[in-house]
Amino acid sequence: MVRQILVACMCLLSVGIYAQKSTISPYSYFGVGEGRDNGTVENQMMGGLQLYADSIHLNLKNPAALSKLRLTVYGGAISRKENRLKDNFEEQRTSVSNLDYLAIGFPVAKNMGVAFGLQPYSSVGYSLNQTRVNADLDSVTNVFSGEGSLNKVFLSWGYEPIKNVSIGATINYNFGTLNYQRLQSVQGVQFGTIDNRDSRIDGFDFNYSINYSPSIGKHTLHTYFGADTQVNLISKNSQRIGSFSTETGADIEVLDVNLDAQGLKNGEIKIPTTFTFGLGYGEERKWFVGAEYAMQQMSDFENEFIAQANVDYIDASTVSFGGYFIPNYRALTNVFNRITYRAGLKYDKTGLVIENKEINNFGITFGLGVPLGRDFSNLNIGFELGRRGTRAAGLVEESYLKMNVGFSLNDRWFAKRKIN
Repeated sequence: MVRQILVACMCLLSVGIYAQKSTISPYSYFGVGEGRDNGTVENQMMGGLQLYADSIHLNLKNPAALSKLRLTVYGGAISRKENRLKDNFEEQRTSVSNLDYLAIGFPVAKNMGVAFGLQPYSSVGYSLNQTRVNADLDSVTNVFSGEGSLNKVFLSWGYEPIKNVSIGATINYNFGTLNYQRLQSVQGVQFGTIDNRDSRIDGFDFNYSINYSPSIGKHTLHTYFGADTQVNLISKNSQRIGSFSTETGADIEVLDVNLDAQGLKNGEIKIPTTFTFGLGYGEERKWFVGAEYAMQQMSDFENEFIAQANVDYIDASTVSFGGYFIPNYRALTNVFNRITYRAGLKYDKTGLVIENKEINNFGITFGLGVPLGRDFSNLNIGFELGRRGTRAAGLVEESYLKMNVGFSLNDRWFAKRKIN
């Protein structure tokens, strides 16, 4: 009964949370929103490492890892993020809850596994006020706001064709709608101007990976290469401009813009390929440490429909370190000996440059994998403490605490025990 209740609660939470605003960050204004970490809780708590593979956990970022699956695994997670936004003049606190993923993976043949599921790809959620003085010494106020998200459904396949070498591939279908609005009002003027822009976006991309994991005595060397190919998104755009009353906020006259004449009705958004290299070492079911380096040519990114002044893109990169430790996975009495303790850190050069200032992110991660019963299912709890952005040049610094709760349930967990 407890098992059915847990699964039902997870499904109900996912339906409710998926409909909510997915982020509250001024930096989600740029690109196609704030990118979401698409790894499982287990991966995220090791600094986002994706090279590690075993037989009882899903790995959503590394399809080659599916070749190790020996049981059907049901995975899902939710998260809550507490943000502190701070500039040179004020401070604001916000929070948001999300569904991180729902996925199923299972073996289909010897040394072959598949997985499919649903994940968020990126999120937009911000509200920014900007005030300046014009040539007539009147205050001009701009209010920028946006919301929406891109999600993806995926199908992954992994296979071990020769001993210690695994290959894998994932096909992702990305879809969603992003909404952007700008309101401008001038001191002493009865009417303001409004600019609404909507983008309905969809498109495919593919991920490929290869693992080489030879044994060295009782230890294992883990090597990894992954390529998240260029995301080709088709954007169907619409724009409405007009005026509104500064007293009531009601629209006065709003007209559709002929985007066909500007060549912006249907656009293409290309998010450059990401290459990742990883190296790790450990003893199975006892400990593991690893590191990864990812690079992305974000200098090639462009979205003509959402023009942004004083914004540039440069090449992006991420460095991650992490690992886990299990005191004694065979322990029969003390559950603390069977807990998986995970920790890591990461540093992201996001590739975003605003007012000639690079926007980077640093995070420290840690968490627990608590066994559920004597089988291979786990309750995973994780935390991330981080900081993104800068207060220089009038920008915003974000400090955040993110908490993840996820389940990794295998088919043995669902089986009813029988006593003969």
